[in-house]
Amino acid sequence: MLSDPLFIIVALACLGVAVILAIGIGTFGKEGRDNAKRANKLMRWRIIAQFVAVLLILLFVYIRRQGGQ
Repeated sequence: MLSDPLFIIVALACLGVAVILAIGIGTFGKEGRDNAKRANKLMRWRIIAQFVAVLLILLFVYIRRQGGQ
């Protein structure tokens, strides 16, 4: 499975979501109006990245069930 390029893309997408989440949570802890705006923007990006990651996971499962690799 580690040699499957789609699996690697899915794993990187999930890692990207985790990184955006961690940065966003860290930004929420800081005071200031600019940090609040930045944290909200990061959380919006997290939702988009999470949506893409879920689509990739669904694609991976679909291809696997169809008999691909």
